[in-house]
Amino acid sequence: MDGNLHHDIGTEFPELKDRIHVLKTENAHFAKLYAAYEEVDNAVVRVEQEIDPATDGHTEDLKKRRAKLKDEIFAMLRAK
Repeated sequence: MDGNLHHDIGTEFPELKDRIHVLKTENAHFAKLYAAYEEVDNAVVRVEQEIDPATDGHTEDLKKRRAKLKDEIFAMLRAK
């Protein structure tokens, strides 16, 4: 198991903290992606902590979805 289970966006991109805040408050699409990312990240953590049961396939699907959302969020953070 991963020692730091949560992969929240602020921890993943600490240097972009101010930009994250601006986009969360000013960009509805970003805010929606951010909320979806948090939801999936929490689901992954609950599975990894064995709070919620899940098959290996479901766990992998959650992790892939989290990675895809993270990539979309990062692209928006990097865009000017």
